[in-house]
Amino acid sequence: MKKIFIILPLFLSGFLFSQKKPIKKPAKKVTTAKFNYQDEFKKISDEIMTNGTAYDNLGELTKGVGPRFSATPGYAKATEWAEKKLKEAGAENIWKQDVRVPIWIRGKESLQIKSGSSDWKNIRMLSFGNSEGTGGKDLTAEIILINDITELNALTSLQLKDKIVFVNTPLDPKVINTVDSYLVTAKSRLLSASVIGKRGAKGLIIRSLTTASDDTPHAKMIYYEPDDKARIPAVTIGVRSADELEKLLKKQKVTAKLNMSAESKGETINQNIIGEIPGNKDAKVIVLGAQLDSWDFAEGAHDDGSGVVQCIEVLRAFKALGLANNHTIRVVLYANSENGGQGREMYASYVKKKDEKHIFALGTDSGGYSPRGFSLDMPPQRRRQIFEWKNYFLPYGIYDFDQTYAIQDIAPLKKLDIPLAELVVDTQRYFDYHHSVEDTFDKVNKRELLLGATAMTQLIFMIDKNW
Repeated sequence: MKKIFIILPLFLSGFLFSQKKPIKKPAKKVTTAKFNYQDEFKKISDEIMTNGTAYDNLGELTKGVGPRFSATPGYAKATEWAEKKLKEAGAENIWKQDVRVPIWIRGKESLQIKSGSSDWKNIRMLSFGNSEGTGGKDLTAEIILINDITELNALTSLQLKDKIVFVNTPLDPKVINTVDSYLVTAKSRLLSASVIGKRGAKGLIIRSLTTASDDTPHAKMIYYEPDDKARIPAVTIGVRSADELEKLLKKQKVTAKLNMSAESKGETINQNIIGEIPGNKDAKVIVLGAQLDSWDFAEGAHDDGSGVVQCIEVLRAFKALGLANNHTIRVVLYANSENGGQGREMYASYVKKKDEKHIFALGTDSGGYSPRGFSLDMPPQRRRQIFEWKNYFLPYGIYDFDQTYAIQDIAPLKKLDIPLAELVVDTQRYFDYHHSVEDTFDKVNKRELLLGATAMTQLIFMIDKNW
């Protein structure tokens, strides 16, 4: 037994040690592309600043297509142009998305004022978008000046009855960020035709929301409340006329004669235009958005022709440089941004219905001015990640990552928990031209426009490689 006891362990041990060890297959090396981001940023910049087509495309859109208001032949022409340009840029999938939009026709419009025994004086004006008209008949009434809600509330219905209310509220020059100043003023209840109409007034005149000191009127959109018994007409006038009218009202009674044939005629179908480069790794979507429409009287060069051509330029640059994108990069050119916003709502509904995974949305609607940074409306951890890239952007004048607002055309995507960003530019001149006949191609600087497209492409590259 001893032998057996001794030999058995030796036998077993020999048996065990004689077995071949399982050969481990070497683990597959996960090859992650490493980038010298400084070099990649420079390649992008060199390509766009040397070969960029955004400026030429903007000339075609503003001068060749011209005004492209919703529900007009101009908008239909713009959609054809956009499809062509997306294809030229290298988009592989291009499609249209139907959007129901209001049909609103401005028609003829005029405003005259008179004081004492003087003759009627013509005042340059623009009807609010979607405003009711006067049926082509003269609406003659006394003008009453109100410049804050306290003044409005102090007046009785009898004092307001059958009057035309005039609001001469300027953008606050002390607010350096002109976008902030605009938004604060635009949200004033004094600029609401519904608020004024419910107090018995027959019409509304406002000072244009502009930083300019000329007499060019700037358009504004109107919203009526569903329970409005009377939808009063509303118009905007230039700042010089506004200041002169206020001075006159402080001295004597002034009468206005307003005549507008503006009318709404139901709805029709326009389209969002969408183009994309499919992802090489997955179908997750990075979206760039800009509005394709403009006001009925305007070329819309800064608002938002610049944004349209910058978005298209991002696709072109990716293709020209052979930047193999991991995720799908999609451009959405929205319908009906100026007088309704139906295009952006339709796209957000589409994303929700399809349950498409969007990892990022970048908008551009502040004009083709020198880029300064990106506003980031997203969770803190995502913001911190973009902050870490700041030094890559600094050589290109991009330093402002502290703002948190998102433009209206991509804003509905926030409800779907999609991180949002907007190109931040130097806006000191933007509201000189915004929503006016002065928003023309000659007001856009080629180099500034291309710098904005460069910054956008650089950010999209970083998102694509790191998210």
